Amino acid sequence: MPDLRTTALADRHAALGASFTDFGGWDMPVRYTSDLAEHHAVRTAAGLFDISHMAEFLVTGSGAAAFLDYALAGRISTMKVGKAKYSLLLDDQGGVIDDVIVYRTGDEYFLVISNAGNRALVADAFSARVDRAAEIMRSGREVPADGAVGFVVGTERARIEDISDQTSLIAVQGPRAREIVEATAGVTDVQPALADLGYYAWSAGRFQDENLFIARTGYTGEDGFELMVPNALAPALWDALLEAGEPLGLVPAGLAARDTLRLEAGMPLHGHELSTAILPAQAGLGRVVAGDKDEFVGKDALAAASDDLPVLVGLVAEGRRAGRAGYAVVDAAGTPVGEITSGALSPTLGHPVAMAFVPPALAEAGTSLFIDVRGTLIPATVTALPFYRRTA
Repeated sequence: MPDLRTTALADRHAALGASFTDFGGWDMPVRYTSDLAEHHAVRTAAGLFDISHMAEFLVTGSGAAAFLDYALAGRISTMKVGKAKYSLLLDDQGGVIDDVIVYRTGDEYFLVISNAGNRALVADAFSARVDRAAEIMRSGREVPADGAVGFVVGTERARIEDISDQTSLIAVQGPRAREIVEATAGVTDVQPALADLGYYAWSAGRFQDENLFIARTGYTGEDGFELMVPNALAPALWDALLEAGEPLGLVPAGLAARDTLRLEAGMPLHGHELSTAILPAQAGLGRVVAGDKDEFVGKDALAAASDDLPVLVGLVAEGRRAGRAGYAVVDAAGTPVGEITSGALSPTLGHPVAMAFVPPALAEAGTSLFIDVRGTLIPATVTALPFYRRTA
């Protein structure tokens, strides 16, 4: 078994007493003190997360926007500089290779952040799609000046650079996140100011006289920011954020809290709610797909897909016993009708919640079902996602 990779913050986590787990081939902090304490801190104040295991790709060149229109399910070419967009990387059958966030950093510059465990798959898919676009160009296929074909403009290929090994990502999530980042020593020259920055947008700044990328994005259902710096600066930025945030209730938080936070917020996790066996519409992500684009990978398969495939729903259960991934969902007759993909006793709501795939006929809110929790049938009710939504 290969050694697990570590982030530039591994020593900081160890010094804070973190427990570690294998996540996507990385040795990552799962908790520092208590899952519940870390979860509640994010909901009431703020949590500090090391997310440096995520993968980052630069996509540049005059063909970059059109290439991403072809490579991803969303329409990327219409993004404004300074904005971000959630999108999906699909295979030819319409299944989800990975979900990504795309940031437009210039007219011909994009940053794509993908999941750690799918880094090689994303890199391979991007490489193959660049090559395929080049082959089509060599075949003499006409490309309209506006790039409508969707993968190349003129004769310029998009250039893909994997910068994952050079960069660290640190997330500050929670209602006091902005105060904390603004108060962090060494963070300067932030434009636009964080107070003026909308959700799914980014600012450029400096930290200790080096470039700092600050995105107003996150994976917790709370307001928050994700900060990207070179690896060498990550420990100093982590320390500065902790120092600024401690008076405001900031605590370091691990993957366990991150998972319950994203579950409450109804956010999918690849390998659970997303996979190559699941189409976007099944996971409630049909809105992410720009089906009117001339061409993108997976388009034909999505157009031909059945409307009767299982769909993702939320389930709220009675009692305190939570359904976990892989547990069966059954109807009143005890017949299996679906399967839990993620589940937990919600720290915020105080009752069990889960996401599951069930037939469309059973997906209406209010439908009564049962979760088979180790042989005991627990009553559960279908509910709209998300389970939790912040009020401000």
